[in-house]
Amino acid sequence: MSFDNIITSIDIGGSKIKTVIWRFDENDKNKFAVLWVWVVSSNAIRKWNILDMDEFKQNLDKSLEEAERMAGEQVAWAYISFNSSSIEVVNNKWIIAVSGDEIKNDDIIRVLDMARNWVELPNREILKVIPDSFTVDLEEWIKSPVWMTARKLEVRANIFSIGTNVLNNIKKAISDVGIEVLDIYPNIISAPEWVLTKRQKELWVVCIDIGSSTTWISVYEEGSLKFASIIPMGWDSVTNDIALWIRTSIDTAEKLKLEFGSLALDRDESFKDVELDLAKITNNAEEWVISKKYLSQIITARYDEIIHFVKDELKRIWRDWMLPEGAVIVWWAAKMKGLVDLTKEVLRLPTIVWLPTEKDVLSGTFISDPSFASVIWAMILANRHSMEHTGLNINMWNIFASIVKVFKKLVP
Repeated sequence: MSFDNIITSIDIGGSKIKTVIWRFDENDKNKFAVLWVWVVSSNAIRKWNILDMDEFKQNLDKSLEEAERMAGEQVAWAYISFNSSSIEVVNNKWIIAVSGDEIKNDDIIRVLDMARNWVELPNREILKVIPDSFTVDLEEWIKSPVWMTARKLEVRANIFSIGTNVLNNIKKAISDVGIEVLDIYPNIISAPEWVLTKRQKELWVVCIDIGSSTTWISVYEEGSLKFASIIPMGWDSVTNDIALWIRTSIDTAEKLKLEFGSLALDRDESFKDVELDLAKITNNAEEWVISKKYLSQIITARYDEIIHFVKDELKRIWRDWMLPEGAVIVWWAAKMKGLVDLTKEVLRLPTIVWLPTEKDVLSGTFISDPSFASVIWAMILANRHSMEHTGLNINMWNIFASIVKVFKKLVP
């Protein structure tokens, strides 16, 4: 096994940290195998902002140690995928004069740099600049203008930024456990790139990522990202609603949601209501009985609100019920029973929940789950765009990183 084709990705979620170590085929980068996956809970993050630095670093270190031990590989650097409520998306245009008779890659880089630099984002760091389309002289909506003859080149770009303090804290925590951050991929762009097919992105589609504390939507048309937005509510909001309305603990509410949750049961004429005895469900000896239909009404109300917010965002760009490929839902919340029917009803769009196919080489493993969409594609992006490292450089860095990690654990 060559060390050159080992890539590590860490997905920092609102409630969990996922560390995945992969091995890519040296001859075919589209073939890969999972060496190990390790998931740990993280209560030190809320809305993807660090609340307790020490606890967050302990959770991160635990995830890395277990993944390294089981995979038999030392992690010295990693690619990070995460979302944050402080991420914002702005659009910007810029135009330049082409340096020669034909557009070259240097011209593309230059116009994207100008679009990036000439936008005011105080106290924010730019994560990614994603081109929407190019205009070559008078020809608009060009996807790849390289080698085209032109005098002027204009770009429309989506610029993803994050609060400087939030990003610095995340980088510091990862650095303190002995890991170098090579690149960061926001989930709002990484998950759709893996989940959506080329045909779906050509024919207009929206990807809905319902996370722990936020919901992200990405709209693709004619093969490129046209619109991205963030809704400040998600999976945890449902748990909070259950706890408040049933007057129970958060842990009990989470268990009720996962084991008995379902949407729109009151619309199912064939459904026969049953009572749920909390004393039998939890160890807290709660003497309380609720109906499954009432639980469904609580959950449905919040999901209905989230989907209506998605509809409002689509209205802003005049795309409600006007996306032929419909909606694709990912992340944990996608597994809620009845979500597809509810989304179809509210958005008036064809709707599916993303699941990997056999070609994804992931079926049959527990990573074949909608919640792993972002970390999977972060790995693919890392493999495509990572720098070439020599075996000597990697081995030397691994030795140095191992010494640093051991020393940090010995020092109080």
